[in-house]
Amino acid sequence: MVDWIVSDGLTDYRAAERWMEARADAIAAGNAEECIWLIEHPPLYSAGTSARAADLTDPHRFPVYPTRRGGQYTYHGPGQRVVYVMLDVGRRGRDVRRFVQELEAWVIATLATFNITGVIRDGRVGVWVERPEKPRRQDGGIAEEKIAAIGIRLRKWVSFHGISINVEPDLSHFEGIVPCGIAEHGVTSLVDLGLPVGLPEVDLALRAGFADIFGDVPDTKTAPELAAGEFT
Repeated sequence: MVDWIVSDGLTDYRAAERWMEARADAIAAGNAEECIWLIEHPPLYSAGTSARAADLTDPHRFPVYPTRRGGQYTYHGPGQRVVYVMLDVGRRGRDVRRFVQELEAWVIATLATFNITGVIRDGRVGVWVERPEKPRRQDGGIAEEKIAAIGIRLRKWVSFHGISINVEPDLSHFEGIVPCGIAEHGVTSLVDLGLPVGLPEVDLALRAGFADIFGDVPDTKTAPELAAGEFT
C-alpha cells in the first residue's frame, strides 16, 4: 500500500522539504510506507539544480528557494496542486527514465479525465497542451502551453519532490521567472482552459489513475503533523 495524504491550507516550503526528506529516508530504511502527498504552497519560486540566474526575472516578487531537485525555476502557489511523490524506485526497477515517464503518463491520464489532451515534447520537461485558438508560434506550429511541471530527486533510490499541476493558480505569478528555462512557450491551467474544476476533482482523478500507472492502491492517511508548528 502507498500512503495517500492530502493537506489543507498552505504548507511552508522548507517544512515540506524536511518532511519529505525524512520520509524518504524512512522508506529507504524500511521503516515507512511509500507516500503520495498532495499540498498547496504559498506563492514562491523554487530553483532546481539546473536553474540559471538570468531566468529569475523578478527576484523580489516572491520568496526564492534553492532546492536539490532536478530542473530549473518553477512557481508554486495557491490553486496549484503539488504532488510530492515518495516512491521506492529501487524496488520498482531502478529505471529513472521509466519512472519519469510514468509520472508523465500519470499527469496525462489525470488530464484526460477532464477531456484535456496532454502531450510530451522532446527537449521540454513537463506536460503541455496545444492551444490552436492562439496565434501560431514563430516556426508556424500550433501554440503550446505548459500545464504541469515535473522535478524529482532520488536518495537511496527513493524519490521525493514530484509534480505540480496548474488547476487555478494566478498565471501572472509565473511572470517573475522563465518557467523551466523555456521562454518561447506560455503556461496555462485547467480553469484557463475553460474547465470549472477545483483541487478536490483533480485529487480524485489523480487517485483514480494511480494504480493503472504504478500498480498500487493508495491508502488514505491523515495529513502529517510535526512538532513545534512546522506546518503553516
